[in-house]
Amino acid sequence: MRMVFGRYMPYNSIIHKMDPRIKLLMIISLIVAVFFSIGFAGFVLAGSAVLIMYAASKLSFKMLFKLFVPITFIFVMLILINMIMLKPNADMLKEWTVNDLGNGAWWYEDLAGDSPFGYVFHWKFIWLSEKALYRAIYMTLRIFFMISLTTILTGTTQPLELTLAIEDLLWPLKLIGIPVYIFSTIISIALRMIPTLIDEAGRIMKAQSSRGIDFKNGKLKDKIKSMTSLIIPLLVSAFQKAEDLAYAMDSRGYDPHAKRTRYRQVKFRILDWIIFLIYMAIAVTLFCYPYIDALNSIQIPRIDQILGL
Repeated sequence: MRMVFGRYMPYNSIIHKMDPRIKLLMIISLIVAVFFSIGFAGFVLAGSAVLIMYAASKLSFKMLFKLFVPITFIFVMLILINMIMLKPNADMLKEWTVNDLGNGAWWYEDLAGDSPFGYVFHWKFIWLSEKALYRAIYMTLRIFFMISLTTILTGTTQPLELTLAIEDLLWPLKLIGIPVYIFSTIISIALRMIPTLIDEAGRIMKAQSSRGIDFKNGKLKDKIKSMTSLIIPLLVSAFQKAEDLAYAMDSRGYDPHAKRTRYRQVKFRILDWIIFLIYMAIAVTLFCYPYIDALNSIQIPRIDQILGL
């Protein structure tokens, strides 16, 4: 199955039938909420909400699992960066128990249990600590939830409905002269082009592979060179598709500044408001997670302490 991100999937679900305006507002609120200091316990609540919404939208869970491939790469890059950048100072090291593992490797253990780094493994310029690991997992979960929620939005909302939703939500900007319709059309077209460019990248890779270019094997330097044969044709194709779209819209008399009416009208339903209020309550709970003492009982003390939450 092809990638869902950016592609509308025509299923008959309650998420598909929701008013696009409150659906967009609901998903944006959840995306913003997961970027607050909600801790790992907060991610359990957010993850449960995302999984329920994903199941209600009837999208394939296989595509959700396929997202783990790029997410794993992001996690590896984040932990490598943290291993190099995050390291305790000399004063902290003096207070810890040191174990020599040989070959220049050291294991640091804080007997007091109040270390901001947790257990630390040191070898040459690498500092692998609990803080580095938890930070990498924390940021990876944020990115995963953001991509999953965006997949639900684009997979259950037609491009035209998404354009109307963005235009309605941004209507206050019209008061200061910002062309909201043009802005919403640009966003809608950009989201629509994502699956098209992904398919185009797949076709280019197959064509280049048939010409003897190997994208999978070889050294890192060879892979970087082989990616050039993918990126350049993809950029050329993207500009060509953008030009073709501009010509097609111009030939049909499209005028972005013209006054227009709507053929398709969207209306709120009672079920839409119920779903919206439930998920907004979850988003508000995540917003207030660091500030409500009653929520401390669902925190993970050691991990949240190391992360400084």
